[in-house]
Amino acid sequence: MSIFGYSIFGNKATDSVPGAVTDTGTSGNPGPAVRKSDDEWRQELTPEEYRVLRQAGTERPFTGEYVDTHTEGVYQCRACGAELFRSNEKFDSHCGWPSFWAPLADGTVRYIHDRTLGMERVEVRCANCDSHLGHVFEGEGYGTPTDQRFCINSVSLKLMPRAGAMEGSSEA
Repeated sequence: MSIFGYSIFGNKATDSVPGAVTDTGTSGNPGPAVRKSDDEWRQELTPEEYRVLRQAGTERPFTGEYVDTHTEGVYQCRACGAELFRSNEKFDSHCGWPSFWAPLADGTVRYIHDRTLGMERVEVRCANCDSHLGHVFEGEGYGTPTDQRFCINSVSLKLMPRAGAMEGSSEA
């Protein structure tokens, strides 16, 4: 898999994917704009939101509120409100979680090597508050313009419908 033209699986780095926004403090890249203590996050988020967004958990497949949603609008980070994805880039992957083929814009998400559970994956986090969103996969044959699937937890998102948008509208 490659992100930004770099192979990530042969890379010995254990944190951020090259070219992505990082929070190292010494690389010249800014850290997250929203910084809160664990206690502050626990007060603002439900226990399930905290588990997924702040502890990199995963909601059960096919249980999230946005799995089958086709409402036109913008998906925001549930923790900080940053705009992350548009409904135009959402597609039905039938994987159990909302899937997008691209983030709203460069710099809205950051990528981190995830080698948990004996797998090689790329974690997707909100660049604004460093909350866990899900993972991105590449080369699965979905026929999307980027050949990528951003597999995102519904509990990590908040849909802001476009004015006049209806649930049955076509988007993907």
